[in-house]
Amino acid sequence: MERIKPRTLSGFMELLPEKQARLERMMSVLRDTYSLYGFAPLDTPAIEDAQILLAKGGGETEKQIYRFQKGDSDLALRFDLTVPLAKYVALHYNELAFPFRRYQISKVYRGERAQRGRFREFYQADIDIIGDGKLDVLNEAEIPAIIYRVFRGFGLKRFQIRVNNRKILSGFYAMLGLTEQSGDIMRTVDKLEKIGPEKVRNILCTDCGLSDEQAQEILSFIAITGSNEQVLQALQGYAGRNELFDQGLQELRQVTDNLAAFGVPEENFAVDLTIARGLDYYTGTVYETTLLDHPQIGSVCSGGRYDNLAGYYIDKELPGVGISIGLTRLFYVLDEQGLLNPALPAAPADALVLPMTEDPAPAIALAEQLRQAGVRVQLYAEKKKFKQKMSYADKLKVPYAVLLGEDEIAAGQCSVKNMVTGEQVTLAPDAAAKFILDGLAEQNGPIILE
Repeated sequence: MERIKPRTLSGFMELLPEKQARLERMMSVLRDTYSLYGFAPLDTPAIEDAQILLAKGGGETEKQIYRFQKGDSDLALRFDLTVPLAKYVALHYNELAFPFRRYQISKVYRGERAQRGRFREFYQADIDIIGDGKLDVLNEAEIPAIIYRVFRGFGLKRFQIRVNNRKILSGFYAMLGLTEQSGDIMRTVDKLEKIGPEKVRNILCTDCGLSDEQAQEILSFIAITGSNEQVLQALQGYAGRNELFDQGLQELRQVTDNLAAFGVPEENFAVDLTIARGLDYYTGTVYETTLLDHPQIGSVCSGGRYDNLAGYYIDKELPGVGISIGLTRLFYVLDEQGLLNPALPAAPADALVLPMTEDPAPAIALAEQLRQAGVRVQLYAEKKKFKQKMSYADKLKVPYAVLLGEDEIAAGQCSVKNMVTGEQVTLAPDAAAKFILDGLAEQNGPIILE
């Protein structure tokens, strides 16, 4: 039989068990945090009717989508989690309670060029709050609290949630007589951090048709900085000249005024007028989150307010607000930067029970007793020498090995060895479980290092 060389397709990531455990730990933090705020879990099919997925898409989406025929069906793999959510809400509108709050952590697929940190198959972690006809701005104020709790759960302290409101930008451009070009201007301004102010100015003048004076006025406006209150006071100087601008400023102030009540420290939150988000469907508050000590990573969580989620599928106004974390890319970049905690226990079990007698029954009973106490246990069943058993425990990086020989069985005890320190104690099973759980609590540090 001819051997086939095993390979993984370019742009698809496979992790060894230790790293997969760390990724699962990040997912656990996300699920726990989202659940704390009343979001329901949701999963949608990876494959949809291509017409459904492409309803909101443009030329770039069609180029990136994985699309194929099966019989007479025109099918495609989902390229994000927002479009399937729109379909889901439209399909189940009469069965859902609004505001509808859902989270989804799932893989999406994009057939773009694979490159460092950019994948064709990757996890997104999304939350969205969908209203029926209306959605109060208080929901937009709650989003930073959720972002804050997620990143603190990862172990981070030095991150910043940057917030703006697209109505402020649209209103300001209207004051300059640039309403028709506002979409192009926002997409250009959104590139400011990547390409710098001079290149932004050139694009505004050459591609968007602005004069030097208009380009300079825009760059001066988005350069307003200071504390959140100082930025808001500066914006107040433009009030009264455009209704949309005034509405956006009022919404932005509502978001910032509720920060303390939602438990978000001001050092982790900043009003930033350069944040525009390149996608046209955002209509109000927009968010980007960056790691302050690692600006090269870029935004690790972004999103915003949109006014009509499911207009292509149902004759209802369904405004929403949501955020998305590109989890695979974030994990890859953190790993590449050496920011994932190497000391974090990542073994598939907390303890490896090693039977030292011919009769496995006592070891089986001990493993079950430890599991009942909440210890994750693997029972080693292979008939190997002691040295080989311990070598397996080392390779598995299991925190504790539990030895059960004739002496321990006779005494109703077991020997527990800390595989990191080498410490070994002999305890009754209940005490052994507590010893292991207490030790794990001390080892259980942050996922991400500052």
